[in-house]
Amino acid sequence: MKTFNVPTRENVSENNQAIFDNLNKALGFVPNIFATLAHSDTALENYLTFSNSKTPFTNKEKEAVNLAVSEINKCVYCLSAHTAISKMNGLNEDEILELRSGKATFNPKLDALAKLAKNITINRGATDATVLDNFFNAGYTKGNLADAINLVGEITITNYLHRTTEVPVDFPLAPSLKLETV
Repeated sequence: MKTFNVPTRENVSENNQAIFDNLNKALGFVPNIFATLAHSDTALENYLTFSNSKTPFTNKEKEAVNLAVSEINKCVYCLSAHTAISKMNGLNEDEILELRSGKATFNPKLDALAKLAKNITINRGATDATVLDNFFNAGYTKGNLADAINLVGEITITNYLHRTTEVPVDFPLAPSLKLETV
């Protein structure tokens, strides 16, 4: 098993200390995945700038992407964090589990987005034409496609970081999905 320390405020650069202070004010703690980025003097700030950038998607739409991609990438940290965040944004347990499997029978538009995010991730960007057509038929635009790909990239960063470092999960653990649902 990999052992990768999670730096504390005292172990990071001055710039990252200020970011830790802001995260503590906003969230009440510094998530381990963010603290891990602070091993670098620039990665945490760069990631937060990217993740806090403007998007036309609602919070539920963003979570649909986060959950579908994190499930494919098998990132227990991000699944746990985004399960908690999804609940804060009004999604229930069944909806969250369904989004993790890359679909949303409860909402046709979220269904198209979750299927797109899953397909992009599985196929490393070589999206199936039928999935793309379904996305556009659900009312999304070419601009939304670019934004969705940005979201896939954003969550993939933390998925890969956690899969590489295996830092402790500091959110309630998300339940496992049965393999046949993925």
